[in-house]
Amino acid sequence: MSERKVLNKYYPPDFDPSKIPKLKLPKDRQYVVRLMAPFNMRCKTCGEYIYKGKKFNARKETVQNELYMGLPIFRFYIKCTRCLAEITFKTDPENTDYAMEHGATRNFQAEKLIEEEEKKIQREREEEELNNPMKVLENRTRDSKMEMEVLENLQELKELNQRQAQVDFESMLDQYKELEKRQKEKEQEEDEQETKEMLERALIKRLRDSDSDSDHEEEKQSKPAAQKPTDFLTTDRTTETQGPCTGVKRQKVESWERSVGGLGGKSALGSLVVRKKPAAGSQTDAAASKTAETCATAAACSNKTAPAKNGSSLSLLGAYSDSDDSNSD
Repeated sequence: MSERKVLNKYYPPDFDPSKIPKLKLPKDRQYVVRLMAPFNMRCKTCGEYIYKGKKFNARKETVQNELYMGLPIFRFYIKCTRCLAEITFKTDPENTDYAMEHGATRNFQAEKLIEEEEKKIQREREEEELNNPMKVLENRTRDSKMEMEVLENLQELKELNQRQAQVDFESMLDQYKELEKRQKEKEQEEDEQETKEMLERALIKRLRDSDSDSDHEEEKQSKPAAQKPTDFLTTDRTTETQGPCTGVKRQKVESWERSVGGLGGKSALGSLVVRKKPAAGSQTDAAASKTAETCATAAACSNKTAPAKNGSSLSLLGAYSDSDDSNSD
């Protein structure tokens, strides 16, 4: 299979290269080349920073009437990436570097200036020593003295490094961790002690409050129930008029009527109030004691009313009414 692109061209036997016309191009003609920024720079127009290694399509030309040891010097034209201002720099074969020419300022120029200053001082010193042997001796003495000082400083630094190397950092860290652990335990114990004291205070306060409440309850229980003064008056009057047995009954009836109402047929509460029947087993003793008391009361009343049977009919009627009240109770 034949090649798609021909690398060798055919020259006929009668080919004469001297017959080819030569182009007359200007010496300061420009070429478009692809290059990278040789150093960090900042545009003077807009202040944009252009870092080292930024790629540009630059125009290249040869600087006229400038040579360094027969080597030509080239100039490059680039444009700012922000404002499109023109920036130019050229080669510096003397220092194997590039020199900024127009449109921007070079960053980190201080290091380069220091190096140039050192080179200048070294050059001047060599020129002085060339014609003055005493100056050579002084410079050598000064250099030896500086070298001794540098060695002493270096020895001190080595000693300091050895001291630092003898320190066991692991033991220091262990001691620090142990100290920190003790401090945490101490703080925890203090917190527990404080919590315990607070709980004891709260318990004591609660006990005091409960004691004061119990004292108030005992005082209330020890106080007698308040009675109305009219009760005493009513009791005295009924006792004087009807005797002790009838007075007690009358007092009970009046107190019941004041609290609930009358049990007669005429009253509105008479039909609503129902007497509670005593239980069969639990209230047998209470009923028996109540029956005994009722019998004793009835016997006493009959003894008092017996002499009145031979009296008038009014006395008989009073005795009859007393027996009805006892039966109703």
